[in-house]
Amino acid sequence: MQAQILAPAAVLVVWSLVMLLWIIPARFGAVAKMPDKSALPNKVGVRGNDLEGVLPDKANWPAHNFTHLMEQPTLFYAAVTILAIMGPGAADVLAAWVYVGLRIVHSVWQATVNTIPVRFALFILSTLALIVLAVRAAIATLLADPSALPA
Repeated sequence: MQAQILAPAAVLVVWSLVMLLWIIPARFGAVAKMPDKSALPNKVGVRGNDLEGVLPDKANWPAHNFTHLMEQPTLFYAAVTILAIMGPGAADVLAAWVYVGLRIVHSVWQATVNTIPVRFALFILSTLALIVLAVRAAIATLLADPSALPA
């Protein structure tokens, strides 16, 4: 069962890399379409945030989502790792897949349509799945039988 709980985490890692790669054509495509490139920051060490308000909002949406994938999912990775060590149940694996599926849908929505009500609903639903995983990880560790652990 340990491999089954780690599979959703591995998929979310791969998905995060997909979103990272999505940033490249979104931003470079927007820059290529700019008739007047003088609005681009002209400084050493330009960062993605420097393009806010310069490029169309939609060109920055994949980067916004990538940032989100570096935030809350860190809790997901911790919960999944704890459950993998402690021995996950089938419900834990299901909750992990629900979380990852909702995060992927959230990513696609944010990077393409980005209306807040739907995006927020997807975020709340994925957060509920994460809460389930976090509580299950806490229960698995707090109620662990120390006599069952190797010496």
